This record gives sequence, C-alpha cells and structure tokens, in this order.
Amino acid sequence: MRLPDQLIPQQHLFTRTVDTAPVRFVRPNDTDRPTWAAYEESRYLGTVHGRPDLDGAWHVQTLNECHLSLDDAVRALRRPATWVTEREHVRRWARHLLDDPHLIILDVQTTGLNTAWAVQIGATDRDGNALFDELVNPLTDITPDATALHGFAPHQLAAAPTFDTLLPGLAHLLADRTCLTYNADFDRAVLERELHRLPQHTRAAHPTLRPRTWADAIAPYAAWKGLWSARHQAYRYQPLGSTYDAVANCRRLLTTMQCMC
Repeated sequence: MRLPDQLIPQQHLFTRTVDTAPVRFVRPNDTDRPTWAAYEESRYLGTVHGRPDLDGAWHVQTLNECHLSLDDAVRALRRPATWVTEREHVRRWARHLLDDPHLIILDVQTTGLNTAWAVQIGATDRDGNALFDELVNPLTDITPDATALHGFAPHQLAAAPTFDTLLPGLAHLLADRTCLTYNADFDRAVLERELHRLPQHTRAAHPTLRPRTWADAIAPYAAWKGLWSARHQAYRYQPLGSTYDAVANCRRLLTTMQCMC
C-alpha cells in the first residue's frame, strides 16, 4: 500500500515500499498521535512522528532529525553503521578544501545534457567572490529543457563572446588551482569539448584547460546527508537546489561545503 504523506495520519497500520524494499509501520495502541514504529521484515528501524506543525516534516525520534518526506525518514533510518565515520571523513575533506587558498569553485551552464556546449561559465574563490562570470555564445541550438532550467535562448546569447574569446582568461584562472564543482565529470567534459572544437592553432596556444586538481562534491554531500538507498546500496544523490545562474550556483555550493564542515 502506497499512501500520500498527507493521508498517512489516518492509518494505524500500513506498508510503504521505499526504494523497492517494503517497510511496515505500526501505530502504538496507546496513542492516536501521528507516531509509528517502522519495521523492515522483522527488524525494528526506529520510530517516526508526523509533524504537521513543521510543514508536514517527519521527525525521526531515534536520530533527532526532521525530513520533508516519510521516504527520506526511512532512508535515514537505514544508514549503515559506518555512516558516522564516513560523515567525519567528509567533514575533514570539506575543511581541507576550504583551507586551500588556491581553491576555485566552478559552474558551467549548458545547451543540454548530452554532448552539451557552454552557455554560461562562473567561478568564485573560497570566499564567494566572483572571479569569472561570462555568458557564452554556443554557436548551436539550446534544447528547450535546458532553456527552461537556466532561461537562456540562442537569440539572447547571439552577442555574447564565443568560447575561444574567453579561453585565455579562463585558462589563466584555472591554472594551478584546485577546482571544486558539483558533477566534475560533466563540467570537465564540457570544457574539453569546447577546447577540442577550436581550430588547431588556438588549441596549440592553450593545449590544456585543466586545473591542478578536480574535486567533486556530489558523493561527499550524499554521504554527509546520509539517506541510504536500499535499491542501490549507496547514499542517494542530493540536489543542491540550483538557481541555474553559474556564480549563484558556485556560492550555493560554497555554503553547502561550509555546512559540511
């Protein structure tokens, strides 16, 4: 039985499948409050309380945490025993990066998700100061889905500089830096794709567009949140809640890193 969260307070006994694994919820006989003990097979996971006074959040009693959905409350209860140690490793990783005076936070907005080209590149330092904030004429179409996310259409970028114009400044900025992104493989692939479509003489002048080190916050942030997927046997991906402005995204990631510390 799969119930919307708003209907659950009416139920005394129900089963909810979370990430392909069923969880049984039992309300104690001595209360009519929105409180349930959660069981996975015969294993007691913990007790959760519906909190309509907190915008419908779910309080996990055994963890003293609140989550916006019952599924996330269950995922928190499913954390492996190693989570505390892993979270401490993440804290140290984040602290180490933020202590690096050469840290740069990078975000690239693109024409789409597949074989994408840059439409905006932003970068900040570890204090959130903008170091690079440029629109890019991608010289190609932008998918409607991408436009819906970041708001850029081809006609809006017709007067923007092309990537080859921005390349010298960007290459100088990234040189010998630690570059932090949210999904480094994607951003790195976009920059390399842009570089490889340039004329040979331009590529020869800037043979690499690589920082000293790439750092990706996706997996560490997922581990820090600690919402365990029974289906994938891994921590669930956590969106940052992007504003789809490159510099604003950099600052959002910086704030997240500071929280992780």
